Amino acid sequence: MKFELKTENDNYSKSFSLVLRYFLILPLILILCDIALKLGIISMHYQIDKNCRLLAVEKSSSNFEKLSRLSNLKSKQKIWEFCREVVK
Repeated sequence: MKFELKTENDNYSKSFSLVLRYFLILPLILILCDIALKLGIISMHYQIDKNCRLLAVEKSSSNFEKLSRLSNLKSKQKIWEFCREVVK
């Protein structure tokens, strides 16, 4: 008959690998969240630029509404000033 002794080294290596795995996954999740937030900001800036260019060509109320939602500006005059700065 063979007797096998479980040593504590096996338990330590399992717990160490588990902790190491968590420390590798956590930064990966943080990096992916940061990328997602930055892509959202880039997308919003692109939409603002596109809508300001559309507003320069076609002065419709729907373009003012879209820009009002994106930029949190309420008056048309402020939206015009904002678009002049963006399109420069």
